[in-house]
Amino acid sequence: MTATSTNSAAPGGTPHPPTNRENHVTTGATVWLTGLPSAGKTTIAFELAGRLREEGHLVEVLDGDEIREFISAGLGFSREDRHANVQRIGFLAELLARNGVKVLVPVIAPYADSREAVRKRHQESATGYLEVHVATPVEVCSVRDVKGLYAKQAAGELTGLTGVDDPYEAPEAPDLRIESQDQTVQESAASVYALLSERGLA
Repeated sequence: MTATSTNSAAPGGTPHPPTNRENHVTTGATVWLTGLPSAGKTTIAFELAGRLREEGHLVEVLDGDEIREFISAGLGFSREDRHANVQRIGFLAELLARNGVKVLVPVIAPYADSREAVRKRHQESATGYLEVHVATPVEVCSVRDVKGLYAKQAAGELTGLTGVDDPYEAPEAPDLRIESQDQTVQESAASVYALLSERGLA
């Protein structure tokens, strides 16, 4: 049997354009965007995801609410349960990234030891990992209040809000720190993209 090229010439000698599969960039990595509720993590993640997909990257955004519903159902918001949730997300992210996917994780992950455990998991498999701190001040987040959490907390309808009445351990040395209140979403996403490129991951 004679092998044929996937880029065979069309009648007249003009090569067919490469297929989408040939355009895929197969270097995987996880980008974990940590920060307070309403910091802008998810918005930045989806902006970056669009740019990466346009360039042929395989991309998944692991949304924290969806993870809670489908993978971490039954977990509460104690320190132990928050840690367990982050480790489940970290396992899934590393699995995808190890198989060539750019995984964007806009999840609070409030505890430093939880985030460090995820980083170590990636290091052990030599999988790219970037920690991005979306360092929007709580005063700005409470005004944005995308999900109404700050209003509920202020009204006494909610307790355990990260950064208000529950701890948030901000990263001391993230790979990138973003002050989202001082730049556009596009500029924030571009800064993450620039870091990926600098590390040879984009």
